[in-house]
Amino acid sequence: MNALFYILVLAATFIAMEGVTWCTHRFVMHGFLWYLHRDHHQVEPGFFEKNDAFFVIFAVPSMLLIYFGTFDGTWWMQAIGFGIMAYGFAYFVVHDVIIHQRFKWFTRTNNTYVRAIRWAHKMHHKHLERHQGESFGMLYVAKKYWNKIYQDKKLRAGNRKVEYAPEAE
Repeated sequence: MNALFYILVLAATFIAMEGVTWCTHRFVMHGFLWYLHRDHHQVEPGFFEKNDAFFVIFAVPSMLLIYFGTFDGTWWMQAIGFGIMAYGFAYFVVHDVIIHQRFKWFTRTNNTYVRAIRWAHKMHHKHLERHQGESFGMLYVAKKYWNKIYQDKKLRAGNRKVEYAPEAE
């Protein structure tokens, strides 16, 4: 096995997981498993949500692929399993830490990407019902949300006081 192929399979899996996540979020979480996802849109008291069960649902295939890939010597299965795991970690950091701030680690960032992803997710959460929604992905931010953040930056920049140099007489 070539390490380059391993890394390519892992990276391709990570990238493909955005599409898997979008489809799962749109058609499964907002579909037949809405009863698990609803408490994420219609906030209920407590730290844990039924929605957290999706962590397990995504972790099981990852663990099985890593396990069988390791013990059967099937490198590509292991690479796919680690790619899913890496995406799961990124999802946790972006969704639970940065967006929902379930852990208070990055609360005051002014990073453009972070602001765009937060805005996209806010637009997703403005819809409280199952069949409504937008922005079902996690790491990819659609152009309209980037445009909103850039427009906000321009408006904020326009409100700053500008000091002019005294005019020469």
